[in-house]
Amino acid sequence: MDDTDRCPCLSGDTYGACCGPLHRDERRAATAEALMRSRYSAYALRDVPYLRSTWHPSTRPPELDLDPDQEWRRLDILGTRAGGPFDDDGEVEFVARYRWATTGDRGRLHEVSRFVRERGRWLYVDGDVA
Repeated sequence: MDDTDRCPCLSGDTYGACCGPLHRDERRAATAEALMRSRYSAYALRDVPYLRSTWHPSTRPPELDLDPDQEWRRLDILGTRAGGPFDDDGEVEFVARYRWATTGDRGRLHEVSRFVRERGRWLYVDGDVA
């Protein structure tokens, strides 16, 4: 993805000003929401190494296979609890919408995700599907 393209997380910023620097490990997410957005963008771009590196080791699956037919289309952040720059944990509630490329069928994932910050770095722990 080009840095001048609109970021997949729909923050309104370009990829180069939003999730791109996180994906390239040029900076870290300052908040749980920023990590959530960057992980959504990583799913949209099929960036498995980034997803694995931002997944807490205690819950990270041994392998992560993304379906190339699933196209992530939209992210809506519904709310947050804690997860700020001075917190050690937080939650982000979101709805992510997707489409299956071969059938055109649409779906959505509504989740409350949990995050922790360890050694200054936010990590995804797990989530409850709503």
